[in-house]
Amino acid sequence: MGIIGDSLDKAAAKTATRPIPKSAGAQMRFLVKQHKGSTKAVAQLLGISQRTVERYVKDQIRRPRRELAARIEREVRKRWQPRVRRKAQQRAAQRTGITIETRARFGFTAAPGTTDDGRIRLITQHLPPAYAARLFDAQAAGATEQQLQNIAAEGLQEIYFKDSGRRADGLLVEFTDIDYAELDF
Repeated sequence: MGIIGDSLDKAAAKTATRPIPKSAGAQMRFLVKQHKGSTKAVAQLLGISQRTVERYVKDQIRRPRRELAARIEREVRKRWQPRVRRKAQQRAAQRTGITIETRARFGFTAAPGTTDDGRIRLITQHLPPAYAARLFDAQAAGATEQQLQNIAAEGLQEIYFKDSGRRADGLLVEFTDIDYAELDF
């Protein structure tokens, strides 16, 4: 997806209460179960043959290639404990909010006499539940990475730069050149 979208997925994966299955066979059985027993659907998802999926399910193949192992693990993590993930997102959207840590270029549009040159900043900021809810809703609706970045930029603008409306009234923040972004809820 993108930096913000991937960070949201990683943060959601951290909410799991149990580890994902370890062996390739157990991971493949989990994926087949998630796809209502369809080995064909899992094969299409992973880009391998249906027979290969069946062999993993029966533990006839134990060690996948490195690239396939990474794809299997990624797909399992996406689907692991969806209710726990959903509950954590609801809690963040209603009560606790979300924390963003990022290193990016921030530029400004502000009153005359101030500098608007962008510069790299390292910011760790807790955003209120309203911004967490907007991020989750946008991601669920299939928003683009740019739309997710705009929501995060608006949150940082209001909370970090404008101090919740206590200063820099006409300030507009541009959030570009993201080096990294980590989200936690």
